[in-house]
Amino acid sequence: MSLRPRLLALGLASTSSMVSAGPCDIYKSGGTPCIAAHSTTRALYNAYNGSLYQVKRGSDGATTNIAPLSDGGVANATAQDTFCVDTTCLITIIYDQSGRGNHLTQAPPGGFKGPESNGYDNLASAFGAPVSLNGQKAYGVFVSPGTGYRNNAVSGSAKGDAAEGMYAVLDGMHYNSACCFDYGNAETNNLDTGNGHMEAIYFGDSTHWGSGSGKGPWIMADLENGLFSGANPKQNTGDPSVSYRFLTALLKGGPNKWAMKGGNAASGSLSTYYNGVRPRASGYNPMKKEGAIILGIGGDNSNGAQGTFYEGVMTSGYPSDAIEDSVQANIVGAKYATTSSTSGPGLTVGSDISIRATTPGSTDRYLAHTGSTLNIQAVSSPSTTALKGQSTWTVRTGLGNGACFSFESKDTTGSYIRHNKFELQLGANDGSKIFKEDATFCLQAGLSGRGSSIRSWSYPTRYIRHYENKGYVASNSGVHMFDSATSFNSDVTWVIGSSFA
Repeated sequence: MSLRPRLLALGLASTSSMVSAGPCDIYKSGGTPCIAAHSTTRALYNAYNGSLYQVKRGSDGATTNIAPLSDGGVANATAQDTFCVDTTCLITIIYDQSGRGNHLTQAPPGGFKGPESNGYDNLASAFGAPVSLNGQKAYGVFVSPGTGYRNNAVSGSAKGDAAEGMYAVLDGMHYNSACCFDYGNAETNNLDTGNGHMEAIYFGDSTHWGSGSGKGPWIMADLENGLFSGANPKQNTGDPSVSYRFLTALLKGGPNKWAMKGGNAASGSLSTYYNGVRPRASGYNPMKKEGAIILGIGGDNSNGAQGTFYEGVMTSGYPSDAIEDSVQANIVGAKYATTSSTSGPGLTVGSDISIRATTPGSTDRYLAHTGSTLNIQAVSSPSTTALKGQSTWTVRTGLGNGACFSFESKDTTGSYIRHNKFELQLGANDGSKIFKEDATFCLQAGLSGRGSSIRSWSYPTRYIRHYENKGYVASNSGVHMFDSATSFNSDVTWVIGSSFA
């Protein structure tokens, strides 16, 4: 179908009117209006100029709302950067643009009991997912394990076997095999209440319940007690592994039918990965959807997954293929693109550096290793050759993300600074995905107003910090002793200089 007939079918008379329409304007024109619209990157209605999200800064606990630069426009990233200068910031609320008040906030504890489930979930860093739309900077929601958002009192969401649709724009390179990086409809009590009580987009490479073709990751449907790629509970070979940097994922469901689609959010059209009857397993026909909305977690608050969310909506009713094609065209028209993940003083890949502490009383100390332990030690010209080697690091392109950096030990070739259970260690690169991600760090201007702060890529609320002379990745006012707010900004600020070895 050509663009003009499709526009006419939508009641949109020209290409210019289509460009000005947001995704939720398009859904509304097809009789399947949005009941929730969430994005930290842009407005999802052409006339929306309200708040997109709220950030809270670590220095004084103050909050501010971030709105689009113009009606229907891209988020005002400069307002966030100005508000959060020289401090940490967290995303506390992702506002619903539909007018129904279906905002997403910090997810409460749930039925899942794991190492990250002792209380409310973590909030995402406001700086973890920089991106650009039509050349304008914005920030997505970077979900590390233990991070999650939820709303259990949603207005207008599908319940029972009622029809609904949804889409999400995600980072197709950021995922893991843990449960469950979801966006969509879930239980209202944070518990697993049985088969068919959820209908949410899942993205990752878990094979515990089901899978698609290849090694993953896959778009699948989390319908509770099952990640489904089709009618077969275990595998649909028509559901391909996807690796688009910007990924569009769509899911829709109605009485004994559901469909799943995906595509490159930066170019091209959608592909249908499944379109048919409900899974051939007990409890999924009819569905028993409860109507909460989750982001980054499973229905029972299973929160071991990771991923990045840029925008997404949920609709009332079962959207047509033509409407979804037009939504995809709108997403592509937003021109999602990568942008710099670092700021402040630059680094040269291949150079040898030292990393000096700036906390008063420790300014003669440098980040070094003693065996596999990272600490800070006093180093100077008269120091031993061994100590000079232990405190010298070679800058490498980030093992887990090429936009950031990894630090290889000068005296232990093939070993890198990494974090493990938030403690810094020197470890040999085993080639695993988790090692590469945990050995990747992004630089920014120092939080104390000088030098550089070195942020973990995989946990962007956490920075390389010295605490009682040992090295950690720490968050400001977190739950661990090494997260203490006392001298946090100084302890996570370093001067990167010439090497000793």
